[in-house]
Amino acid sequence: MSEARPLGLFQGFGIELEYMIVQRQTLAVLPVSDQVLKAVAGDYVSETAQGALAWSNELVLHVIELKSNGPAASLDGLAEAFQADLRRIDGLLEPLRGRLMPTAMHPWMDPHRETRLWPHDYNPIYESYDRIFGCQGHGWSNLQSMHINLPFADDAEFARLHAAIRLLLPVMPALAASSPIAEGRATGFLDTRLESYRGNAARIPSITGAVVPETVSSQAEYQARILKPMYRDIAPHDPQGILQEEWLNSRGAIARFDRSAIEIRVLDIQECPQADLAVAAAIVAVLRALAEERWSALPTQQALPTQALAEIFLQAARYGGDALIGDRAYLAALGASPAERLSAADLWRHLLECVPLGGGPQAGACSQALGVILDDGCLARRILAATGPEPSHSRLRAVYGELCDCLLEGRQFRDLP
Repeated sequence: MSEARPLGLFQGFGIELEYMIVQRQTLAVLPVSDQVLKAVAGDYVSETAQGALAWSNELVLHVIELKSNGPAASLDGLAEAFQADLRRIDGLLEPLRGRLMPTAMHPWMDPHRETRLWPHDYNPIYESYDRIFGCQGHGWSNLQSMHINLPFADDAEFARLHAAIRLLLPVMPALAASSPIAEGRATGFLDTRLESYRGNAARIPSITGAVVPETVSSQAEYQARILKPMYRDIAPHDPQGILQEEWLNSRGAIARFDRSAIEIRVLDIQECPQADLAVAAAIVAVLRALAEERWSALPTQQALPTQALAEIFLQAARYGGDALIGDRAYLAALGASPAERLSAADLWRHLLECVPLGGGPQAGACSQALGVILDDGCLARRILAATGPEPSHSRLRAVYGELCDCLLEGRQFRDLP
């Protein structure tokens, strides 16, 4: 999100959506993202601009990413742009006997057997990750997410935005969890992606930290507290310095000073772009209120202990909207009554009653999509209701086939028709 003059708070939005490519009939992973990109770019490229969006590769060949082509001035219209490009990609995949599957994890992929890393440009980076951490695991090769990039213009705006994201991040999985199934079974987590993700760099703990980032107030402090220790710790494993860049940071929100933005990374991908953009709209609206200190002052937000926030985050990853929050300081900082425990879903209801989702034409569609999430449960909860607690392979194929149809048709998942 770099420009000659950095954008200020909430003056631009970068959205990234990742999808897995699967075989059209069996739904097994299909490693052909390079062929899709070559079909539109004429060569094996890592990224190609396609109008309002860009398409790009990821670590593995069965995942493709769509993202806003530079910062968008508004979230309005992005759902339609993503939906149109998803239909284009479906057409490109048809002769390859493939299709796109939503949700944050493939429900029965064996990453140790089926992982194929991107073999073209940027391969030295991916090979370094694989050599140090081993990328044949769910936390590396079986995870699809939405990233939200939000800009800041200077240290003062960075401090306000970082504090707001840090405060709201623990309950983001309550809206976005979509990964209850792995290796053909229910895992006990509604957000298995995050449970896998938080351990994928365990060999070097400073890279991920507690997922919830530490409090920092400036670029210099961020460099000293987060980036330099991480670079120091990986240096013995990375003597050529290939990975010693800002993107090595695997916290749930990372500062990208190279483009004056913070990237939020804890959001599971949903069943259609409209649902993703509704989640993004909700998060942006609440972050704006927090940055304006609507419910709590900046020092109060920054003072909340990282470990306390991490405990709420882990509960939301396991239980989604049913996670119970009893931390009085946390609830008070979000303007909720600290007198009793609230479910994460009820906390989101409180927050969304207090903030507008924007006055654009998409506000109604976002409200409707969020109503499904809050009333019927996050996508992971709805998937489990359809699969049952001990699903057969045929049942999983039926449910995830319906999810593929939801993605292509741009509608939310309720149950099998």
